[in-house]
Amino acid sequence: MAFNDTVEQLVRAGIGSPLPLPISAGIVVLETKGRVSGKTRNMPLLAQRIGNSLIVSTVRASSQWVRNLEADNAPRVVLNGKSRAVKAKVRRIGDWTLVRLDLA
Repeated sequence: MAFNDTVEQLVRAGIGSPLPLPISAGIVVLETKGRVSGKTRNMPLLAQRIGNSLIVSTVRASSQWVRNLEADNAPRVVLNGKSRAVKAKVRRIGDWTLVRLDLA
């Protein structure tokens, strides 16, 4: 089993997510639809929780999960074992991409 698959299973079981504290860090699973295939795509990501927002990033300008997120009008995130709707804001700074996921 691939590393991401193992991490995803743990997060879906409620293990490793940021705690419901004002500020905490942990792992979430971003659920998006593939912009070409339309299939559900899941990506475990390290996230910093600040209130009702999650901050994630990538240093690759062409990350597929970011492109899928930008094309998806109903992304979700698995946090503490539950799938929740989010609103995403993507900001690019050179090759670095910062994503803010606001919990609905």
